[in-house]
Amino acid sequence: MSKSNHYIDNKEFFTAMCEWKDAIAEAEDQGESSRPPVTNYIGECFMKISERLAQKPNFAMYPYKEEMISDAIENCVMYAHNFNPEKSVNPFSYFTQIIYYAFLRRIEKEKKQSYIKFKLMQMNDDGTVSTWLKHNYFEKNDDKDTLREHFRLSEDDVTRLTTKNKKKRGSTGPFQ
Repeated sequence: MSKSNHYIDNKEFFTAMCEWKDAIAEAEDQGESSRPPVTNYIGECFMKISERLAQKPNFAMYPYKEEMISDAIENCVMYAHNFNPEKSVNPFSYFTQIIYYAFLRRIEKEKKQSYIKFKLMQMNDDGTVSTWLKHNYFEKNDDKDTLREHFRLSEDDVTRLTTKNKKKRGSTGPFQ
């Protein structure tokens, strides 16, 4: 029999989750206040799914990929007890969804941080940062929608950054 090409055996993962859920039920019956920790195998599955999903094209190029993976594993451990074997026999799919949304939440947090950094640079700029940004990024990139989305800029910010003739504009600001 040839070995499967999958990196996680979903049947074995399901069995491990069922055994762990049984251990939780037993601990509750004995009146223990804390849940038993997930097994090493279950933790390895969380890590493998996270690392593999992080290699997909929609997540691969983020510089904070390790934070995404860490958040995903943390979310899996936090919510593993919610997996219900009576509703689903596919823990791989269940935890892939948890990991996917953990990645999206980390990306959103990082975008907010980038926006805050950008606005702080904009407010405290003596002219050198804005000149560098205009020369190295904004003048080379004509896609204003991409600029607006990436840096979360208003239409006025994008106009100030992409307008080449400064003297025709009468307004002042850090990117003038």
